Amino acid sequence: MQRIACPERDDWRETARKVGFEFHTIGGEPYWDERAYYGFSLEQIERDIEAPTLEIDRMCRELVARAVDDERILRLLQIPEGYWTFLAASWKRGDPSLYGRFDLCYDGTGPAKLLEYNADTPTALYETGVFQWMWLEEAIARQIVPAGSDQFNSVHEKLIAGWAAVAQGRPLHLAGALESPEDAGTLSYLEDTARQAGLATTMIDMERIGRKPNGDFVDEQNRPIALAFKLYPWEWMFREKFGRYLPGASTRWIEPPWKAILSSKGILPLLWSMFPRHPNLLPAWFEEDPEAARLGESYVRKPLYSREGANVAMVVGGEVLDSDSGPYGAEGFVRQAVAVLPRTEGGYPVLGSWIVNGEACGLSIREDASPITKNTSRFVPHAILP
Repeated sequence: MQRIACPERDDWRETARKVGFEFHTIGGEPYWDERAYYGFSLEQIERDIEAPTLEIDRMCRELVARAVDDERILRLLQIPEGYWTFLAASWKRGDPSLYGRFDLCYDGTGPAKLLEYNADTPTALYETGVFQWMWLEEAIARQIVPAGSDQFNSVHEKLIAGWAAVAQGRPLHLAGALESPEDAGTLSYLEDTARQAGLATTMIDMERIGRKPNGDFVDEQNRPIALAFKLYPWEWMFREKFGRYLPGASTRWIEPPWKAILSSKGILPLLWSMFPRHPNLLPAWFEEDPEAARLGESYVRKPLYSREGANVAMVVGGEVLDSDSGPYGAEGFVRQAVAVLPRTEGGYPVLGSWIVNGEACGLSIREDASPITKNTSRFVPHAILP
């Protein structure tokens, strides 16, 4: 894996405008950054990214199978007791998952290490599946990358196939915070892929979802919501006023309720206890566990529930090397061994490996000047070099 400086396309912003990529710049700073790309060999992708992604997904599903029948695990994950049966029923019913993203530490030479799993509401989907592929095609045509270059990226095709499998022809509602450009862009892209799969779709703001006297959820036209994709975390859903009605409603959700188990960073110590010394895992413990002392004075402290690096702190030799503020941490923290991210000219890259409809199918790379990936971290494209 190498970071290769390259010229950016002089017209890429105009291209982004034409295709609706509105959030390519955040707060006046670049989010999409094509002044460099990361080059991989095919062997690195297949052996070190694709295969571990499938292996970690298998381990996560094994964890869910245990958790739904183990109240000790559910308590450790701080999942409210009133939803335990709801989650178990979803898993045992076989509610399908559409997608997820594993964030990995990888330097090109050793096994990729799981940093965390964005199991419930991962974003960076459009820029991975569409705009990054557009960049590759034009970069080849303009001789920015070598002829014959490829990309680990079938996200778009897998999403279309995934919707067909998940929805089975049912009408689909897509809900989220539509005032957020990133969320609205992600939902619009997912709606497009669902329509290409032949589904009838409706976009709705999360706050506009209503409820009938019988408990079923409806849209603004009072139509029943049979299947809903929600870009809204399960832990937030559980806290909402409508949360107590979720178990009794007929609506099926994407991502499914059992994904609430995997959206907690509490899975990091649980996976380590189930698969100790696994080459794709980092040592991790719940902060109150005496075993956490094994990490000594160097560790990464993460809230059980957190988004975009908020309230994460990297401690090295007892000193806080890097941290980010935020509103999270009330449910508790985990401590994870420090992963030594590669340091490049652009900072510290974290690899996001996508799984869609059960298949590992794409790679996104986020780069930051600090070792903690944040909402403002830059997205840098990649290529598989011939």
